Amino acid sequence: IDKDTMKIGGDLAGVEQMQIDGSVQFDGVGGLSDHISSLKEMVIFPLLYPEIFERLKIEPPRGCLFYGPPGTGKTLLARALANECSQGHMRVTFFMRKGAECLSKWIGESERQLRLLFEQAYQMRPSIIFFDEIDALAPVRSDKQDQIHSSVVGTLLALMDGLASRGEVVVIGATNRLDSIDPALRRPGRFEREFRFSLPNKEARKEIFKIHTRDWNPKPSDNLLEELAEECVGYCGADIKALCAETGLCALRHRYPQLYESRERLQINMDSVKIKANDFSMAMQKTVPASRRVVPSSGQALSAILKPLLGNTLEKILKTLQRVFPHAELALKKDQRQGITSIPTFNKPLFSLNPILGNYVVDSDEESPSISEEKLTHKAADQKKAEFRTFSRYVCPCYGSVFKMAENPRDQPTSYRPRFLLIEEPGSGQASDLAAAVIHSLEKFPIYTLDTPTLFASISPDETCVQLMREAQRSAPSIIYVPQIPSWWETVGHTLRSVFTTLLQNIPRFTPVLLLATSNVQLRDLPEEIKALFNNEYEEVFRIPRPTLAERRLFFEDLVMNQAAQPPALKNST
Repeated sequence: IDKDTMKIGGDLAGVEQMQIDGSVQFDGVGGLSDHISSLKEMVIFPLLYPEIFERLKIEPPRGCLFYGPPGTGKTLLARALANECSQGHMRVTFFMRKGAECLSKWIGESERQLRLLFEQAYQMRPSIIFFDEIDALAPVRSDKQDQIHSSVVGTLLALMDGLASRGEVVVIGATNRLDSIDPALRRPGRFEREFRFSLPNKEARKEIFKIHTRDWNPKPSDNLLEELAEECVGYCGADIKALCAETGLCALRHRYPQLYESRERLQINMDSVKIKANDFSMAMQKTVPASRRVVPSSGQALSAILKPLLGNTLEKILKTLQRVFPHAELALKKDQRQGITSIPTFNKPLFSLNPILGNYVVDSDEESPSISEEKLTHKAADQKKAEFRTFSRYVCPCYGSVFKMAENPRDQPTSYRPRFLLIEEPGSGQASDLAAAVIHSLEKFPIYTLDTPTLFASISPDETCVQLMREAQRSAPSIIYVPQIPSWWETVGHTLRSVFTTLLQNIPRFTPVLLLATSNVQLRDLPEEIKALFNNEYEEVFRIPRPTLAERRLFFEDLVMNQAAQPPALKNST
């Protein structure tokens, strides 16, 4: 490789092994435990337990794709994987390349750099090649793309799964624009597994807070971390890290404000700098989450002022929604984990909110017959009959293969085209607050807001609608949220309405994709097309009642007797 490089006159600057920060380990990644377990199957298990794959005559997966919003830990997990694989007797070479770094202005230079990279990784195997922002390297090939860019994509496809074996070389790609990647990459042999990095839920946010504050003295209490995780809805892992750093700076400003006025180095006592709960509140006012810098979050918990008025109504909505959309009952459980389903214990029903690895029902060895048996016993014959009742074919979105998935109602909830419409009285303004609170309660599900600004912010609203609804179907169980559907229906054109209804009907019947909508127009006055989407007999329409006398009394009692009667807080000068 060196001789070939010297002949052409290039350099190996882009092919060199990368030196990574060794402080990042798997225990420093919060909320992604199931992703870590799956990566161990791909990289660490073939190194530690090669006899497993030799005995089963199978090859471990050699490629995976990370996708999700920015700041959710895609690059962090790749760095932690590289560090974990370089401990003890294991030595794994790690190559990290940005997607745009592989491109060159010289014809053929980009393809040559890719070939050199894979040849170097093969010689130094076992190795990992990590392509960050791979959508810039391998975009969708079309007539609009130039021939040179298509040649780069074709070279990458051939290197990942061509005639020559790739050997012990794992390729990991990361992107936040999954729809921009060439579809030929997303198949077994290239990227077998796809990991969705969604915004962390409450349990994951608490775990991330614990990681970033574990070296503090004193450590924050568990109740404070629980409250912070409840308040930081829409914060990604990078936002929480920035929030903890800003909290420390707030405590420093409060204790030593003279540092900002002096030009000389002052002697300070760091033991006197104590981080308090108010410092977190001040830091949250200064920190804007990455997800809200472009589009505000759809989910928001009921404020303390609105809880006396709408708290009981929200409970009724969630109870009704659990009957229409049974997956919501599992999402509302506090002990439910996020992400991929880990290996379950025997005879234990298990459900995964994000079916990356699928949902498995594991039977005991005595009950499960061998695949080589020809004669079936009476017990096995009865079991085979039950198999057709309790299992069905399911296409896994990451493997692209078909396997059997449990459909027993005791193990897996089933819902037939779940839809839910919140109808309020004109001018009441309760539906927006209640819908945001419902989305906040179901934050473990991916939320796709299909409002008018989202559609018309792009050049092609039809294309945006298609992308959002296909992504919602692919990441099921998920929620499609359409606020104020009557005005939305009038604003969009006839073509977009036809596209929306067609895509909605093309979603398989039992796919858990919930259509959540609000309306300030009564059901009888809605257009017939909207009425056809929601069945009133199946409790898919919820009419928001007015606050009762007791709820109004609680609201004004708290406002007048508790808040207005208290004296204003004294502001102490720093």
